[in-house]
Amino acid sequence: MAASIAASAFFPGSPAPAAPKNGLGERPESLDVRGVAAKPGSSTNAVRAGKTRAHAAVPKVNGGGKSAVADGEHETVPSSVPRTFYNQLPDWSMLLAAITTIFLAAEKQWTLLDWKPKRPDMLSDTFGFGRIIHDGLMFRQNFSIRSYEIGADRTASIETMMNHLQETALNHVKTAGLLGDGFGSTPEMSKRNLFWVVSQMQAIVERYPCWGDTVEVDTWVSANGKNGMRRDWHIRDSITGHTILKATSKWVMMNKLTRKLARIPDEVRTEIEPYFFERSAIVDEDNRKLPKLPEDKSTTAANYVRTGLTPRWADLDINQHVNNVKYIAWILESAPISILENHELASIVLDYKRECGRDSVLQSHTTVHTDCNSESGETTLHCEHVLSLESGPTMVKARTMWRPKGTKAQETVVPSSL
Repeated sequence: MAASIAASAFFPGSPAPAAPKNGLGERPESLDVRGVAAKPGSSTNAVRAGKTRAHAAVPKVNGGGKSAVADGEHETVPSSVPRTFYNQLPDWSMLLAAITTIFLAAEKQWTLLDWKPKRPDMLSDTFGFGRIIHDGLMFRQNFSIRSYEIGADRTASIETMMNHLQETALNHVKTAGLLGDGFGSTPEMSKRNLFWVVSQMQAIVERYPCWGDTVEVDTWVSANGKNGMRRDWHIRDSITGHTILKATSKWVMMNKLTRKLARIPDEVRTEIEPYFFERSAIVDEDNRKLPKLPEDKSTTAANYVRTGLTPRWADLDINQHVNNVKYIAWILESAPISILENHELASIVLDYKRECGRDSVLQSHTTVHTDCNSESGETTLHCEHVLSLESGPTMVKARTMWRPKGTKAQETVVPSSL
């Protein structure tokens, strides 16, 4: 129907009827403008008369002998070319424009009729920007595990999941409208040159996601004493709801100019307190004292050292110090390759002592302890780590627990609505 309308717009009339044939079956040689056979000699006389009237009606220009509109005679004289189908064809560009308009209108109408998604879960954080849930006290964001985020085991690395924790923490602040001009700083913190630094972190990994899996990360904050803040995370499989990782952390404030710790101003506390949610991701936290530089020479402990570790430019964040996830990679640098090949990281506890700048040179120490699990009969490992400057001061202390690969941790299923 649309095509017929478009065609009628460009072909308003029907072709002129063919002139009648004479008695011999031939068409007359001359036709007048109406397509009627003209008498012999009448066509020539009519043309001459038309030219004479045109020249008589057009005035001279500047006294010249030539008509002002020299082409007028061509406009008044009808063409001797007979009307055919090809003579009546429109401009092709106009025809193509009309066809394009019709198709665009049909496509738009189809989009309006078929706008609803095929699956209800497509309405949930379609673009991965995250959203506020639980009466504004919790933030949730989904992540798809990319090919460049998996390691030799074909699963996501611990650094990948730690980066997801950091990303959701910052997006939580941004979505809540509390992001100032700093890296996770609120407007009142930015006015006072303050920013958050992590002092402690603990993570328990129940299983590692694979390439193509989608993980769902929940995060929330609460108070930690008078001058600190606590942030927790819970990562689960977005399809099955099985827990992947649980983590908790403690944060303090640092002055950007003096690089010293600072108390939380009352104005900042007023900003963040409405978002406090008293809930713990890890019920039984590992509060055991972390080690100093390795001094254990017993037969059940083995020491490994990696020296000459230096930060790259890409390891610095906008606060001009090394990102906290980078410390984990440095800690594992000194772990023996036999552990990495045959075991997977089950938990990690980190105690951050001081920040690391771009000119720092560090060394990583790992002490390996062998534990025997009498219940399952499998041998598990735990390691104690110290990351320090080569000049002596300790940067980070850590403890890691390792389980044999292929061992399934006790899975916890938590409904995503919580």
